[in-house]
Amino acid sequence: MALTRRQKELMDFLSEFIRKNGYSPSYEEIASGLNLASLATVHKHIQALQAKNYLRRSFNHSRSLEIGERYVTEEQARHTGADFAVQLMGRIAAGTPVEAIQNPEALHFSDFARSDSTYALQVRGDSMIEDHICSGDFVLVEKNDPVKNGDIVVALVNGDEATLKRYYSEPDGRVRLQPANATMEPIYVDPGQLQVQGRVLAVMRKY
Repeated sequence: MALTRRQKELMDFLSEFIRKNGYSPSYEEIASGLNLASLATVHKHIQALQAKNYLRRSFNHSRSLEIGERYVTEEQARHTGADFAVQLMGRIAAGTPVEAIQNPEALHFSDFARSDSTYALQVRGDSMIEDHICSGDFVLVEKNDPVKNGDIVVALVNGDEATLKRYYSEPDGRVRLQPANATMEPIYVDPGQLQVQGRVLAVMRKY
């Protein structure tokens, strides 16, 4: 989940304070530095950032806030141009008004490309159209071992034939590669003839 604008400001304040002083600020210093109304507001933001793995906090210690690895990674990506973000202005369902977000969040594409083992493929063919993956779409794939039943995977069959299908282990020991197209039959393959090259994380479509 992405940071809200206020959460990003708090993380940037913490990072700069720790860089300059060598220790984390107190809640009072955070409230003062960000013009927050109360310590309860600071505490609420800290809890939310812990839940998102942007912060770590040692209990029973004063000035115990530590910057989490996720924030460090995203900042490194942002400064090297490897990350791209757009404002998430609201949420919408067909036929209903937009649900406005009071403090717009940023949607970071690094939330989808979570590591350097993530790569993209362009889809050719219609075998996954009932999962809303169409020919010409791009899929983000993460190398992931093992996969579980129902995952959409990139599967290499017999060492030379790559396909995008849902993965299922069958009771007889074989693997079923299931298309999402009622006009197509599943592919059954022995595990020794199959190499799973990754699990689909997201689908992107350009209009």
